[in-house]
Amino acid sequence: MDQVHNLNCLSPAELRLLIRENHPRIRTTTGLAHGYQQANVVVLPTSLADDFESFCYNNPAPLPLLYRSQSGETSCVPVAKNADIRTDIAQYCVYEEGRLVKTISSLQSFSSQSRLVIRSRPTHLLFTAVSCEQMVCFCRTGSEQHSPLADMVTFYLGCSFGFEGKLKEAGIPVRNVEQGKNISMYRTAVGCVPRGVFSCPLVVTMRPVPAGFLDAVVEVTHQNPLAHGAPVHVGDPALLGIKELSKPDYGDPVEFQPGDVPVFWACGVTSVEAILSSKPALAFSHSPGCMFLTDIPDSPSPSNNMNPDLKLTPLCFQVTQNPLLYSLVSKAAAGKIRQLEQIIGDDPGQRGIRNLFAQDELLRSCLALSHASSVAITTGFPTHYMHSPPDETDGPPGAIAIATMLLSLGKQVTLLTDSRAVEMNRALVEEAVRTGVLKAAIPLVTFEDRGADSALHFLCAHGDPSKPRFDHLVAIERSGRAQDGNYYNMRGVNIKHLVDPIDDLFIAAQSIPGVTTTGIGDGGNELGMGKVKEKVKSLMPKGDLIACDVAADSAVTAGVSNWGGYAVACGLYLLHTCPSHQRYLRKGLGLEPLASNQQLQDWRSNLPSVQKEEVFLKTLVRFGIRSGKTGNLAMEVDGLTFHPTHSDMISRLLEMTLGSTTQNPPDC
Repeated sequence: MDQVHNLNCLSPAELRLLIRENHPRIRTTTGLAHGYQQANVVVLPTSLADDFESFCYNNPAPLPLLYRSQSGETSCVPVAKNADIRTDIAQYCVYEEGRLVKTISSLQSFSSQSRLVIRSRPTHLLFTAVSCEQMVCFCRTGSEQHSPLADMVTFYLGCSFGFEGKLKEAGIPVRNVEQGKNISMYRTAVGCVPRGVFSCPLVVTMRPVPAGFLDAVVEVTHQNPLAHGAPVHVGDPALLGIKELSKPDYGDPVEFQPGDVPVFWACGVTSVEAILSSKPALAFSHSPGCMFLTDIPDSPSPSNNMNPDLKLTPLCFQVTQNPLLYSLVSKAAAGKIRQLEQIIGDDPGQRGIRNLFAQDELLRSCLALSHASSVAITTGFPTHYMHSPPDETDGPPGAIAIATMLLSLGKQVTLLTDSRAVEMNRALVEEAVRTGVLKAAIPLVTFEDRGADSALHFLCAHGDPSKPRFDHLVAIERSGRAQDGNYYNMRGVNIKHLVDPIDDLFIAAQSIPGVTTTGIGDGGNELGMGKVKEKVKSLMPKGDLIACDVAADSAVTAGVSNWGGYAVACGLYLLHTCPSHQRYLRKGLGLEPLASNQQLQDWRSNLPSVQKEEVFLKTLVRFGIRSGKTGNLAMEVDGLTFHPTHSDMISRLLEMTLGSTTQNPPDC
């Protein structure tokens, strides 16, 4: 063993022997034991063991439990044969009363000789990465043991070093290995789920990843849940409360290359923070970066219950640029939302709306709304300028559908309206609540242009861009400002005198960090459609005149704008029932299931339905609101009768969302 030249070629068992002999070349285990899992190690008093095991179960991403030992057990046959936890880690940390007091190369001084026997029947079954057939349980015998380790329990927790080999196999650069450095680890502002005496912040590792490899790195790491699984954050470290990437709390700073994106995984060093906060009289851990090398392969076998569901393999999508934020959603959920997007692209009015289509605008809008906490929704297209009220039946139903789903998901929702329509919209909201179309009343607000900073002061407390009141704005079938500053209906009639300058808010939002926008339209003259204005000008009737000049971050196009609102509500439901997306939102913390049966029922009951939308359309007609294309005061939207056109569309969207075998769709 003294002649070892290439550590990378050695097995975990061979490397453990070298570590046991204090081999000088092993200072960190990053890049070693290719093909095998590595483990974080925590040794705690037996009296705290049950609390810590519960803490692990409730925080599965940072603390994937491979094995819990018996009191005083120094071997760990289920994870590594012929191993000795007292000697097989390159460097240990010693804690007294929650303070790191020293680092040492062996725990033997804390242990007297302990005789261990294998019992024929296990007395304490443990959650572990290996099957029951592979497990061997131990029981300490004898009553004359007085060493500290004799009354302590060792926990073996998965480590992200366990997936670095697979990243290299996939051709993904692993910057810390390339640079010969320990991984960067950071204490975050995200609190773990507390259990017993254990309560601490989440610790994460960070790896710079080229943007073009994000989907690949997510897929590879998702397949290894024992090594923390998929990332818990991709993008700006400040969103985790990390101030400077150049100053990690543990490990080494890793250099970025042009085009790299910071990607964060939950980290087992969270267990160290748990020791520091719980303050046991004595505890031990591995030194961060000096892991225990296991014999567990880094690819779970098909029969192992830890094998991830490939349908839940996440895809990575950018949500915002400032601050930089990506989100994850499973391939299955993304596929359904993409099908929703195709369904609403039907064009029975033959406006040519498919010319404006761009894939994943709906998905990106839903992801941004899923990450939002406070949403302002605006609608209102006074196309019937000769009538009172001048509004049309397209827009309000879609706005209410989005609002009620957001409310059921716990978001704050505000309705932004024209000053001329405040009383009408207030009455519509009250009626929608009374008839069960809207989950709860929502506040109505108006915006007036009172000077250069009016929009900034409306969107942000005291005009401070760091204190936005809303983090997402939605415009659905809302009159949009054209290049000449006017507002036009599809006939080319200027209706500017009926429209408040809400466009200014969407323009101001472009320069406020963390505020994103969605525009939903069916003709190109709606607020937010400035994102596709060149297509509108060249492909839509009167496009040069009517095209909206104000862009939204996401431009959702539909045959009827209401359909876009229904699709957003359905997309939000799919995201909140997607385990991959919910895990990402929760940073891998908390227990399954993601939602209670009561929550699921509440979400389903707040999806759009044929019954609710028919009731609300009747309300609009009763208020004198007319069909957009024909001006008829009838049960139609854009000249299309509710039955069968709109009712069929709602049914199709629900079938895609809930599945064709779903019994009793909401209120249908």
